[in-house]
Amino acid sequence: MTPTRAGLLALLVTLVFDQASKLGLYFGTDLVLTQPWRLAPFADFVVVWNRGVSYGLFQQESGFGRWFLVALSLAAALGLGIWMTRAGSRLLAVALGLIVGGALGNAIDRAAYGAVLDFVHLHAGGWSWYVFNVADAAIVAGVIGLILDSLSPAGRATSGDAARSGPAPGDPAPRP
Repeated sequence: MTPTRAGLLALLVTLVFDQASKLGLYFGTDLVLTQPWRLAPFADFVVVWNRGVSYGLFQQESGFGRWFLVALSLAAALGLGIWMTRAGSRLLAVALGLIVGGALGNAIDRAAYGAVLDFVHLHAGGWSWYVFNVADAAIVAGVIGLILDSLSPAGRATSGDAARSGPAPGDPAPRP
């Protein structure tokens, strides 16, 4: 599978799973009325409408703020999507696909409802993590993938790339 196809697959799986989980929990259950749902001693399902960006920062109550964040998400998704189509490694393409799929999933929520539906709450003892959703988890996994790709020499210039580009400036001319 080419890197671009792997990235597109990651994007589509992320987007479908994100939207299906949100729509299923919000419209297909009584979670809103019976929350929290205890999944484990450290995890609950709850309903939180996030009108801001990551971790609830920069809360937007106005129509302008809502549509500005939608436009920003779409612009980021477009730019990262173009990068994904040019990725030289599957890891990079999948990481970008996860980020783009997550950004589009949250942009759909914001456009349709004015806020992003977050529902996973992790906690332990007195410690509580932010409430997040599948799109947020995919974005974090994608960023981790970007970091891993940047640390890996594999997937960079291959010998075929070097041969096509010719000698670097200052290199001695090849002998016949």
